[in-house]
Amino acid sequence: MTLMFPTAFRRLLLLGLEAHDLALSKLERNSARDREDIKYLARVAPLDLSVLERRYEVELRPYLVNTERHDLTMRLWLEMLSGA
Repeated sequence: MTLMFPTAFRRLLLLGLEAHDLALSKLERNSARDREDIKYLARVAPLDLSVLERRYEVELRPYLVNTERHDLTMRLWLEMLSGA
């Protein structure tokens, strides 16, 4: 999570997904629109592919049911983004 607008409000704390977490949130559906979102995110945010892969392996994969499908999707995304 990332703190948003840290000095804008005195009594309100706004949190948003960090870029890698946002990318991983799109892994399950993996629609064409999600892939385009990931490509865009890779261009405009500091998206480190090694961090993305590590977070997938450590933080998300242990909780997935169909790991083969998601492993394949993750490999395809890493290939797609390495050229982005």
